[in-house]
Amino acid sequence: MPSAPPDDRIPEIPITGDLTEHEADLTERLLDVEPGGECTLYFDSPGGSPYCAISLMTLIRLRGLHATGIVTGECSSAALWPFAACRRRFVTAYSVLLFHPMKWQSEENVGLAEAAEWARHFGHLEKDMDALLADLFGISREAMDEWINPGRYISGPALAGAGLAELISAADLVNPVGSPIQQIIDPPATTRGTISAPQLRQAP
Repeated sequence: MPSAPPDDRIPEIPITGDLTEHEADLTERLLDVEPGGECTLYFDSPGGSPYCAISLMTLIRLRGLHATGIVTGECSSAALWPFAACRRRFVTAYSVLLFHPMKWQSEENVGLAEAAEWARHFGHLEKDMDALLADLFGISREAMDEWINPGRYISGPALAGAGLAELISAADLVNPVGSPIQQIIDPPATTRGTISAPQLRQAP
């Protein structure tokens, strides 16, 4: 019996809903992509556990995945870290991203000493993660701090305007048959340049 032909399609992975609830599945899907391989991640998530965010971001970066992130709806809070880890990032005019101070909590009853240690740990980790997010996006930590504290909703066009993503045009949404996703993120040579690569600069 002849073997099935190899599947050359780029893996597509939805990152939707609460990250924490889907961490096991997302981890497995990312591990299915061979090291150094390509994948497309579709984001519509309000966030979740910061530890889950760190884990997904670490998998993407340490395995050298050439991930393309596309915000189809919302990409907020903890979901920002895996999105920032993508080699290319796309947004639409209707995408929204919430930057805000990380919220940490423990579901267990802890004593006073443990609570004090948790607060100390939280303080250090929050600063480190904020700095990491700025570094992943390629902007200054001061500029990122202006978005995170006290917190701001950033639209897709604003993120693209800051040079942190590429904007998918409304025409590509109105006429998707003529603009399949692969043509949008990897246009043929004759149309290359229609969507310009982001120029990094400080967030406004």
